[in-house]
Amino acid sequence: MKLGMIGLGKMGANMTRRLLRNDHDVVGFDLSEDAVQEIQAAGAGGATSLDALVDHLDPPRVLWMMVPAGDPVDQTIDTLLPLVDDGDILIDGGNSNYKDTLRRADRVQEHGVHYVDVGTSGGVWGLEQGYSMMVGGPDEAVDVLRPALETLAPGPDKGWGHMGTVGSGHFVKMVHNGIEYGMMQAFAEGFDIMQAKPEFDLDLHQVAETWRFGSVIRSWLLDLTARALEDDPDLPDIAPWVNDSGEGRWTVKEAIDLDVPAPVITDALIARLDSRVEDSYTHKLLAAMRNQFGGHAVKSSDE
Repeated sequence: MKLGMIGLGKMGANMTRRLLRNDHDVVGFDLSEDAVQEIQAAGAGGATSLDALVDHLDPPRVLWMMVPAGDPVDQTIDTLLPLVDDGDILIDGGNSNYKDTLRRADRVQEHGVHYVDVGTSGGVWGLEQGYSMMVGGPDEAVDVLRPALETLAPGPDKGWGHMGTVGSGHFVKMVHNGIEYGMMQAFAEGFDIMQAKPEFDLDLHQVAETWRFGSVIRSWLLDLTARALEDDPDLPDIAPWVNDSGEGRWTVKEAIDLDVPAPVITDALIARLDSRVEDSYTHKLLAAMRNQFGGHAVKSSDE
């Protein structure tokens, strides 16, 4: 099977390299000519347009999109649909909203093309350690993709699974990322509590390393936390501003729609939003209210 990889950013390029290492035939396309040349240097074929990419592949074609969620996915589909044939497989391996995936699948399937969603986790470590992949789509398409999925995963029988019908892969990945928000927030709060106890002079990197082995909270996130704390636990070069890429918001909204209480994930999302407010009116008003009802001291803005 020759696979076409659309989007050669860090994730797409690393997935291509992992496939190449295991003797898969891959042709890559990206809007950046430099990205295409880099992947060609690694042994992949290169295409200068989506038309050329489709021409490089024999039916039934496998086209794997690793492009940013949103309009770029729709634009890519718009370009591809006139070029592909019945039985071809189109994969969205990005972090799309599962509702968008359901809409796109209906459109793609009207052209006789299979649509598969692959929620992908692993980040920059996936090249060496493999990717966790949550796959949604028809059985016949997933069976065709199995050799590639087994190669990209940490092992043929672990780290990936066929979740169910189309949309289910992105749905499970959405919940995965919501859980990730909560776990990260819990670690951050715990280390903040310890950092605020100067009389013990705790070495936070040592604490993280101690917890990494044998502890009930050992995890990959804790491994990464230990790496972050290794050079300087005070993190002097990092601003207290935390981004979110959307999945946490979608998870919270889905929980509300389903009447499922999800306070930890919700609070973790709110904490990220709160981190971006440099001059928080909310916090000012909270301080003013405390002063009004209890006479509690307030700090002036120039303190």
